[in-house]
Order: sequence, then structure tokens, then C-alpha cells
Amino acid sequence: LEGPREGEVLVEIKATGICHTDEFTLSGADPEGLFPAILGHEGAGVVVDVGKGVTSVRKGDHVIPLYTPECRQCPSCLSRKTNLCTAIRATQGQGLMPDG
Repeated sequence: LEGPREGEVLVEIKATGICHTDEFTLSGADPEGLFPAILGHEGAGVVVDVGKGVTSVRKGDHVIPLYTPECRQCPSCLSRKTNLCTAIRATQGQGLMPDG
């Protein structure tokens, strides 16, 4: 596994919940479902490595990661609605983050 890039954090997931979107993807009815897939986007874990410039968490911290990226440039991010970041829409359902 490649280590975290600048501004990224590597988290060892210790627990995850399964929600209705996971069930929808598993059913085969999700038009954006891409397999193989790692489901369970409601997780909790421990930081095992941090990329350059990361100051908000340290190795060993217990975290609840948010799978939605924050481009910090789109209208949603600039209005503090980072959960609605439009950058993810470009690659959502393809198994990729916006930077590939």
C-alpha cells in the first residue's frame, strides 16, 4: 500500500457499519456500483501514518473518517458545506478519488 500523500492520512479501520447504500450496491441495482468494492463507508479506526503537512491528527489518534473529499475550491467547500463537495462527483462510482 502506498503511503499517504501530502495532506492525506492512512487509517487502519477497526470497525464499520453497513448502511442502505452498501446494501443497494450489493444488490446489483446500483448503476454506479463497481466491483470489486470495499463497502462500509461508516467506519472508525486508528491513524497509522500521516502525509506531509498534516497537523490535525497524529499517529495513534482514534478517528472517524469521512469518505467525501474536500477540494477547498468549489462553491460548497468555500461555503463550509464540505460534505457537498462537487469534486467527488467527477469520479463517484468509479472507485477513485478525484486525484486518481
